[in-house]
Amino acid sequence: MHAALRWWPIALLITLLVAPYSALPVPGLLDGPLGSPGSLQLIALCLLYGALATGYDLLLGRTGLLSFGHALYFATGLYATDLGMLELRLPFAAAAVFGVACTVLLALLLGSVSLRVTGIGFSMVTLAFAQAGAILVLRNPGGVTGGEEGRSAPADLLPSGLIGIENTANLYWIAVGYLVLTVAAVHWAVNSPAGRVWEGVKENERRVEVLGLRPYGYKLVAFVLSGALAGLGGVVYLLLTGGATPQAAGSDATLALLVMVVLGGSGTRWGPLLGGVLYTWAGHRLSDLANSDAVAGMPAVLRVPLSQPLFLMGTLFVAVVYLLPGGLAGLPARIRTARSARSAARTPTGRPAARPTGGAPA
Repeated sequence: MHAALRWWPIALLITLLVAPYSALPVPGLLDGPLGSPGSLQLIALCLLYGALATGYDLLLGRTGLLSFGHALYFATGLYATDLGMLELRLPFAAAAVFGVACTVLLALLLGSVSLRVTGIGFSMVTLAFAQAGAILVLRNPGGVTGGEEGRSAPADLLPSGLIGIENTANLYWIAVGYLVLTVAAVHWAVNSPAGRVWEGVKENERRVEVLGLRPYGYKLVAFVLSGALAGLGGVVYLLLTGGATPQAAGSDATLALLVMVVLGGSGTRWGPLLGGVLYTWAGHRLSDLANSDAVAGMPAVLRVPLSQPLFLMGTLFVAVVYLLPGGLAGLPARIRTARSARSAARTPTGRPAARPTGGAPA
């Protein structure tokens, strides 16, 4: 059983790859069959945010860096790719490389400044940079960002196989590929020599300095790698949604990533991915529930809170934090611990008492 369980990621990947060919209905989870365009679009977004949360956990769970500005790099990849096509008239592939390169340069520049401080100071500096980026997007300098409306991707510069509802499966497979790339990159980085230093920095940065290592350089590598993965996610998001919107640059986007990581389990291999998928799916499904006729027919005392998706998401998050402090990834271990405790607490019955030794028989 344990040997079989080790292969579940491969089985899940195969299932994801063949999902577009399936007409299996999934009532309660998806509105239509598994391979329908609407279902594939939702699953692709879930996988995208699961990968984003995995990349963000490279900072939070692996290095101990609480960044409040991670959405800035996601938005940079999104807007730079879109503007590369709109303003520079680059083909999509060149624009995507341009967007990721801009993200890497921005992460290197801002990371080199932010990491000069530690703790809450680092968090506040990253938040300040993110807010400046969000304001810049909304102010629409020179009309390049589109302000509150955003800007659509030019259909004439996108590959024909990525346009139209009939090509939703191709976009879905791109999201699966981004997920695999992110998980592989994070797994490789965590198990590399630099990953061991990140673990030491998270536990005790001063001890790492005593060993003769410079934590600043290692933290900067983690910061840039996490930002690059977020920028690549922005390119995938541009394909899935067909445009760039300012919501991607807001601080709410980073807070959502933080909730995803905590929900799934920070510092675990699969927890952030699970949290990102669950959070994104629940956000879409709870929005449908809040606008449903069932909620509209309830008394006001129930209708008002249940008609707010954020209220439902907040309630779910608080429940998970209280009931599962280690996140969803720690649930199997908690179940095993509870079973072991119950087994140890059982008293054997029907067994004769042991005869005392070392004395003469009565």
